[in-house]
Amino acid sequence: MARNNKILVPAARLALDQLKADVMKAQGYDVDSSTPDNVKFEIAEELGIPLTKGYNGKLTAEQAGKIGGPIGGNMVKEMVRLAQEQMLRK
Repeated sequence: MARNNKILVPAARLALDQLKADVMKAQGYDVDSSTPDNVKFEIAEELGIPLTKGYNGKLTAEQAGKIGGPIGGNMVKEMVRLAQEQMLRK
C-alpha cells in the first residue's frame, strides 16, 4: 500500500512507525512492529468498515476518520506525554 502522507523529516519514518506500534500495542491491539500500518485493518474490522489493501475510495470521510483517528490521536497523546517528561527533566 502506497504512503501518501509526507513527514517533515523522512529519516524519522522508522521512529514514527515504532511509536505507532508501541502506542497501539499499549491500546491492546496486536501489532507487528515491522508492519505497524496493518493495525488499521484490525480497527476497521472491529468497526465493521470495509477497508481493503489498495484503493479505498468508496470509504466516507467519517469511516476513514474512525479508523485513523484512534491511531493518530493516541500517537499525539504519547508525543505530548514524552515532551512533557523531557521538559520536567530540564
